Amino acid sequence: MAVPDYIARMRKHVGHDLLWLPSVSAVVHNAAGELLLGQRSDDGRWSVISGFVEPGEQPATALVREVAEETGLEVEPVRLSSAVSHPHTYPNGDHCEYLNLGFVCRLLGGTARVNDDESLAVRWFPMDRLPELDAHARLVIAHALSDEPSAWYLPAGTTWDDVPASS
Repeated sequence: MAVPDYIARMRKHVGHDLLWLPSVSAVVHNAAGELLLGQRSDDGRWSVISGFVEPGEQPATALVREVAEETGLEVEPVRLSSAVSHPHTYPNGDHCEYLNLGFVCRLLGGTARVNDDESLAVRWFPMDRLPELDAHARLVIAHALSDEPSAWYLPAGTTWDDVPASS
């Protein structure tokens, strides 16, 4: 499911104007140490597997659901690694500000594959051969792979514009 019904209903009222939405992102490795990425069907870019948190749904549940829906894989969230809001404008002109929770996940099973219409491709990448990624995906990956004992977030008084382009 590309756009949840409740978001489609809101878009009928607000058009392309800004929506504030909760989301989750998964950082998943296989036994070879490769990173799971999906190539988005809306803009063709590679990214970590991400998606909306539905009303009444807990973030960890949304994460497990999104990974299964998009990739056919079963995962278990093991650590919250980042919490950050970031803007996104879709090719159709829809504006969103996502409050995104990044999670480190343990791979439990399945075979990575395109499992819905949100992805053009799903692939495991060696860490030294990642495709071009946007600032948000790089940030989520960097903090998931770090030894930080708690989730990373932007300090008080900063905005997404304060995130270096090379994060």
